[in-house]
Amino acid sequence: MTILLLFGTFLLLLLIGVPVAFALGASAVTTVLYFGFFNDLAVVPGVFFASLSAETLLAIPFFILAGAIMEAVGISQRLVDFADACVGHFKHGLAMVVIIAAFFFSAISGSGPATVAAVGTILIPALVRNGYEKRHATSLVATAGSMGIVVPPSIAFIIFAVVISDLERVSIARLFAAGIVPGILMALGMLIVCLFLPRHTALSNPSGAEQETIGHHQRSSTAEIGQAAVRAIPGLMVPIIIMGGIYGGIFTPTESAVVAAVYALVIGLVVYRETSLTSVPGIFVTAAVQSATVMLIVGSATVFAFVVTQNRVAQTVTDAVLGVSDNKHVLIFLVIMLLIVVGMFMDAVSALYLFVPILAPVMLQVGVDPTTLGVLMVVNLAVGLVTPPVGVNLFVAAGIGKVPMTEVLRGIWPFLISSFTVLLLVSYVPALSNWLPDLLGM
Repeated sequence: MTILLLFGTFLLLLLIGVPVAFALGASAVTTVLYFGFFNDLAVVPGVFFASLSAETLLAIPFFILAGAIMEAVGISQRLVDFADACVGHFKHGLAMVVIIAAFFFSAISGSGPATVAAVGTILIPALVRNGYEKRHATSLVATAGSMGIVVPPSIAFIIFAVVISDLERVSIARLFAAGIVPGILMALGMLIVCLFLPRHTALSNPSGAEQETIGHHQRSSTAEIGQAAVRAIPGLMVPIIIMGGIYGGIFTPTESAVVAAVYALVIGLVVYRETSLTSVPGIFVTAAVQSATVMLIVGSATVFAFVVTQNRVAQTVTDAVLGVSDNKHVLIFLVIMLLIVVGMFMDAVSALYLFVPILAPVMLQVGVDPTTLGVLMVVNLAVGLVTPPVGVNLFVAAGIGKVPMTEVLRGIWPFLISSFTVLLLVSYVPALSNWLPDLLGM
């Protein structure tokens, strides 16, 4: 009855359009009140605010702030220009530019929708003018943006490390390193799909009224590539500083987020000079709103997870699942299928808070190590970002490209197949994600 009321109320609220954060909190409170698990509701705000005070979570608002600053100061345009100078002359060079730029911006923002917004604003119109159909252009950018929660620094990996800490300790630094190879595999999978996309050889604007500056050009000279690289270096240094500082023992992942935010601000004000002190408050407000949204979900999901834990829901699910099968490979596939469905309706932060406490005991008991589980879940939820009907990246990309959602859904399937193939690889071949952190001695 507890499971039925808790999850039934949550699903009902989602179906009638209640935002995820409020649906999580309301279903947990309803269950507490109905069954009288606690003497009063005072435990709810206690759990809510205690979850937000975790030191590790301080990294989230600072990484969001760094991404907001980098987007505002034109770093995404410089990354696009650099990628375009290197590969823009190939037949599908512009598609390569999308993937490369999204990969590097993912290493700055840590967010899927932010990556789509930063890269898509520039490149969706460029893809269309270079002969790609709108549905394919939008789907490519949306899928490329899904690397935002896999390529480090990743907000999703931070959340996973926090939630699983009660069961098994795994460092954020190790998870960050484990996400690099899966991120590269996702990029390669998208690149292979792009090689088979239909593309008109002539520009959609043959009159020349609007000249295309990205893609569809002759091979850039060494000097042009060098100039583009110099302009992009300050942005490219962000992931190097973050990851180098963490793995060099200079600062913790939480401290690295602060370093990234300060560095981004200096780059914007001193190096690029595309922003001024008067625009800084607006950037901070944007980052604060995005951070508040994430933290509201974190707090509500923690209350939900607390009710799950206190009522031994996780143990009940573990016993039920192991009663069906204790084969590790079968259980991995069942978890993948479950998270694919979850990703259709829920964001990564909410899903991790809800399902790590439930799934981790099962997976750890059958021998799946926590690093592999973290990569499996995060890559799985990255696929969810572009899975209809509620894949948030799809809505962001469709809004930018001014494409009806029905058209986007027609174009997303080749990229979904590519992403699902990578998901199976990293799930069943743990060495793909573990070898790099092992090599680094983590």
